[in-house]
Amino acid sequence: MITDYSIQAVAINAIPLIFAITIHEAAHGYAARRFGDNTAYMLGRVSLNPAKHIDPVGTLLIPLVLILTGSPFLVGYAKPVPVNFGRLRNPRIDSIWVALAGPGSNFVQAIIWAVCWVLVQGFEIA
Repeated sequence: MITDYSIQAVAINAIPLIFAITIHEAAHGYAARRFGDNTAYMLGRVSLNPAKHIDPVGTLLIPLVLILTGSPFLVGYAKPVPVNFGRLRNPRIDSIWVALAGPGSNFVQAIIWAVCWVLVQGFEIA
């Protein structure tokens, strides 16, 4: 399997990935704040600034090592948003919503990107 790590391929893949990571982590923090825990908000982590969510090892080092070693796959992670589940109004239920907020945001993004892709194909732009 040949994997394309050209500058163009990395840019095309990195931009949506950065959006996904940033919105995913911000969604966890937003949900926590919505349900009573403002820990992430007070630390500035409910933000769409990607720099707030970059983990030096998980976001930069691991993917870079995998690219340089010719790995056929990439993995990584962002800095987790701090949540004090004890501050949630109903910790048992609200913690589920906080946990689902990140993957839920990724699902919504996937739908939006798919619609964009269909529109671009329909107008024969790409």
